Amino acid sequence: MPHETSLITILVAGFVLAFIFGALAQRLKLSPLVGYLVAGIVAGPFTPGFVGDMELAPQLAEIGVILLMFGVGLHFSWRDLMSVKGIALPGAVAQITVATLLGWGLARWLGWSHGAGFVFGLSLSCASTVVLLRALEDRRLVETQRGRIAVGWLIVEDIACVLALVLLPALAGLLNGEAADATSVLTALFSTFLKVGAFMVLMLVVGSRVIPWILERVAGAGSRELFTLCVLAIALGVAFGSAALFGVSFALGAFFAGMLLNESEFSHQAASETLPLRDAFAVLFFVSVGMLFDPMILLEHPTEVLATFLIIVLGKSIAAYVIMRLLGKPKGSALLISASLAQIGEFSFILAGLGLALDVLPQEGQDLILAGALLSIITNPLLFAWLDRREKRARQPDPVVYTAQPAIPPDLRDHVILIGFGRVGSELGRLLQTRDIPLVVVDDEELLIDRARAAGIPAIRGNAVNERVLAEARPETAHTAMLAIPNTLEAGEIIAKLREINPSLTIVARAHSDAELKHLLEHGADAAVMAERELAHSLAEMVMATPPYRGDHHLPPAVA
Repeated sequence: MPHETSLITILVAGFVLAFIFGALAQRLKLSPLVGYLVAGIVAGPFTPGFVGDMELAPQLAEIGVILLMFGVGLHFSWRDLMSVKGIALPGAVAQITVATLLGWGLARWLGWSHGAGFVFGLSLSCASTVVLLRALEDRRLVETQRGRIAVGWLIVEDIACVLALVLLPALAGLLNGEAADATSVLTALFSTFLKVGAFMVLMLVVGSRVIPWILERVAGAGSRELFTLCVLAIALGVAFGSAALFGVSFALGAFFAGMLLNESEFSHQAASETLPLRDAFAVLFFVSVGMLFDPMILLEHPTEVLATFLIIVLGKSIAAYVIMRLLGKPKGSALLISASLAQIGEFSFILAGLGLALDVLPQEGQDLILAGALLSIITNPLLFAWLDRREKRARQPDPVVYTAQPAIPPDLRDHVILIGFGRVGSELGRLLQTRDIPLVVVDDEELLIDRARAAGIPAIRGNAVNERVLAEARPETAHTAMLAIPNTLEAGEIIAKLREINPSLTIVARAHSDAELKHLLEHGADAAVMAERELAHSLAEMVMATPPYRGDHHLPPAVA
């Protein structure tokens, strides 16, 4: 019996090709985004071989956009923005203006309309969140003053892009060059602002109360599956409802859903539980974007591609550098911001797709944006490598600025490195702290790091897989490392690096199965605790401590 398998086919092909080319990009020290985009090009209609369903791909991409924007809202931080608002706000606005004008100038030179030039230029002004944060995290710069400026700058760019996504449909007629009087334009804008305003009021007044209440009740039920489904239902439901009821884009609805969840005490759990699905559909989003790219533009229009690339890498960077210097920042900070913004990514694709759907941007414009994104993401690591060499020569590292906690004491010895400060890690940290055991926490979630520091525990924000992060925890002088993270593969990699740095270090990790326990021990752990077995052991001990079993039975140890 024949079956229609186009959806399964594109899912399988998308994930397999993305894995192959993403792994290859990682091997070449490039961003995996390059691999995902290349996977889309391979699966697209402009290259020989397999061609994915071009009708299903945009719908999968839309789900990817919803989950991407949900993630942006979930990690949106007014606090980070306010801490550097005096620099990030005017700097980002000025840089967006310069980049948009440069893109508009190139578009006019190519004979496009003013509206196409505006959308094209705005698309070139938006740096990729994924690429920027990865570069900062790899260099332990997120918590430096320079890193905070870069993140705040990026937040302003994200806000500008969200506003553009809201206003573009209302201004499509005007941007298309259609005859439109001031009254019709103002009416369209008023209608848009009215709908968006109504949606925002509903979300802030009702959603801010209902969504956390629902999350609290579902979390109280104790079902991880239901909690994950609840978070996804909120993200997708709010996005769809905003579009169906208020005419607001999926992107804005998902962004607001993430912002409201960010205010909940369960935001960290919501982020961690939905991360795999968000990552998966984000990959499909980049693959579907790559499917739209015609690589022949690199051969047929090399001058236009080069001009687009130079606007992204040189135009934006020079503008950011000059702005930073005018705002009184040192040369090193100005160069870091310049390198951070010398690329474009996901928001550029979303804006270009909307411009194309509204017949504002020509197909060539989207191809140039995709070509510029590919080349700039490939080039960005080279800029940071040059910056690293420059700083090494200057020998002036940017000190990490911690909040509510001084830096790690330089004479720290015989301490415990606690990797992961979630539900298990935080309880473990509390117990060690009550016994006055010197402790250093490592986690990549800002909220958990803030909690550790508020409790007076030295804490390092970052992924412990990164050798620079581990080096800050001083494993060479530590007594014990305890891994309280649930990801076994990641834990195994961390254990191997810790063992290499300090062969005499005692390493204990957590596991959930015999296979995970074996994996951790093979990578160098001295012991691994199975949570379920430990719970069963403790309950059994309670039974053995009561008559008539007291003293008559002995249980095997729960730690392997």
